[in-house]
Amino acid sequence: MLVVFSSSWWAMALRGIAAIVFGIAAFIWPHITLAALVFLWGAYAIIDGVVAIAAGIKSHAEFKRWWVLLVEGILSLAAGVVAFVLPGITALVLLILIGAWAIVTGAFEIAAAIQMRKYITGEWLLVLAGIASILFGLALLINPAVGALAVVWLIGAYAIIFGVLMLGLGLKLKSLTRVAHNMTPRTI
Repeated sequence: MLVVFSSSWWAMALRGIAAIVFGIAAFIWPHITLAALVFLWGAYAIIDGVVAIAAGIKSHAEFKRWWVLLVEGILSLAAGVVAFVLPGITALVLLILIGAWAIVTGAFEIAAAIQMRKYITGEWLLVLAGIASILFGLALLINPAVGALAVVWLIGAYAIIFGVLMLGLGLKLKSLTRVAHNMTPRTI
């Protein structure tokens, strides 16, 4: 196994370098990074909406308030489509949209948890998720510009840390290449 990892040391190092470059770019050009986040969030919202709609439709025979999931899914799907249909949407508008979406879905999550407690235990986890969604949404609505910059910087910092670690791993594996090849049995 060491032979496999050490022979691909360069792939780990390249991943690390790419992540470091991306992280630095996120700090230098935060607006470009934010534009990419618009599309990434749009994709997430569409997937989340489709899954919520499917869950709502599937549970319509079992739960009286199945429509809560359906409405949440439709709102999420619509928000995701808006992000793709209007790619020129500004970061400010997107963050307001995300903030409003988080508040509305958080309220629906809490409502769903209240209904779920009749059938399962542990519904408090969904209540906490709903509260977290509402608090996140409020934070974005109160100061969306700072929220956008903070999100981009967090992504950039993560990418740089990840990149340094991957580059270090690649270089460590390179140093083990000779050891790994000496460990492999030789065939005649």
